[in-house]
Amino acid sequence: MKAGIHPAYENVKVICACGSSFATRSTHKGDLRVEICSSCHPFFTGRQKLVDTEGRVDRFQKKMAKAKEMQADKKAATDAKAAKKLVN
Repeated sequence: MKAGIHPAYENVKVICACGSSFATRSTHKGDLRVEICSSCHPFFTGRQKLVDTEGRVDRFQKKMAKAKEMQADKKAATDAKAAKKLVN
């Protein structure tokens, strides 16, 4: 490796929202704050936990409900149009 062109690795402390922390090395200066770590992530713990950041799950569910409603309205409109053609 060439000297002087690589960033310096510093010892940093990673702090999770669940309260656990561990030490690692990074080019980032200062402590790192994370929302989820291996101590609280469902994949590693084996228990289900809903991680909802800034209401994204709720926003997605509202968006999907609106899309289904729009599809139902469109289907009703096409059915009404087809029924009108049959009457005429």
